[in-house]
Amino acid sequence: MEKQVIENLEEIKKKYQDLDQKIIKETKNNNFEIIKEYAKEQKKYQLTYQLYIKYLDLKEEIKDSESILELEDDKKLINELKKLISNNKKEINILEEKLLDSLIEKDPIDKYNAFIEIKGAAGGLEANIFANDLLDMYLKYAQKINFKTKIIDLQESEKKGISYANFKIIGEGAYGRFKYESGVHRVQRIPETESNGRIHTSTATVSVTPELDDLDLKINKSDLRIDTYRSSGAGGQHVNKTDSAVRILHIPTGIISSSQSGRSQHDNKERAMQSLRSKIYQQKLDAEQQNLNKTKKEAVGTGDRAEKIRTYNYQQNRVTDHRINLTLKKLDIIMSGDLEEFLNLLHSSFKDKNN
Repeated sequence: MEKQVIENLEEIKKKYQDLDQKIIKETKNNNFEIIKEYAKEQKKYQLTYQLYIKYLDLKEEIKDSESILELEDDKKLINELKKLISNNKKEINILEEKLLDSLIEKDPIDKYNAFIEIKGAAGGLEANIFANDLLDMYLKYAQKINFKTKIIDLQESEKKGISYANFKIIGEGAYGRFKYESGVHRVQRIPETESNGRIHTSTATVSVTPELDDLDLKINKSDLRIDTYRSSGAGGQHVNKTDSAVRILHIPTGIISSSQSGRSQHDNKERAMQSLRSKIYQQKLDAEQQNLNKTKKEAVGTGDRAEKIRTYNYQQNRVTDHRINLTLKKLDIIMSGDLEEFLNLLHSSFKDKNN
């Protein structure tokens, strides 16, 4: 690796180890708030530090093996040492790639929790059933990766369908993980409502926004109109019935957010405000993106609801992401919440396009 890269890695190593010493010192003094801050800062360097330590260990192992090799006469041992050196060099090449990747500055917004909105679109009842399938897929995936979820608002329809869902995914890096899901999702299958066995095409829209705290976006109370109402819908597994649903209108933008899934009016107001803040911020981002180069917009996926970003074909057990020409014949696995492989390929492809 280049000298500048090594210098950067050495600096990170020093910062990480210095924080280690500070944590040890404050642990003796029972200063848990300070320890929490040090641990949070240390976590930023953790991956790079661990990779770099492994890299240094392998370099040292190669050096020791080469020293022994110069003095060794035993042919069998010589062959074993050469094989060990070769394997370690291959692993170092892989580590160098991972280290360079870990040094790339990430979008700071990626670390936030995520709000996901799903709406049934073209296709009537079948679109609503598909919207519910997407909701279940995301909830199951979040559970698999140990992220928590919280339903903010949900409007159910017939035959296990939903016309609208708004929920939060809670976990470090949730927004970065789900941000490319924004757009129009298209399904091709024989619906439960079809008696003649014909394949229908229906769509649902997905919008992903980051959850921001008060420091990220200031909202004047005078710009809000807050109404309470009785919750509607059939209830079910996702909704706790309440008589204290809350709807908030942000007057300057016309953006509305509501919550009826909380256990109290206060809880619903808090959930609706979190979602509203996210929507306002996303509108700001969308306005800024209008000035970006068109090619770049297409590469990163702006979340424009006019885009058909993905097709789920049930007859062929196929999922295709049209933005990057990615197709996997694992629809059954993906819909069961096993999204890891698909999302890893998606993120990797977007990264290559942006470099």
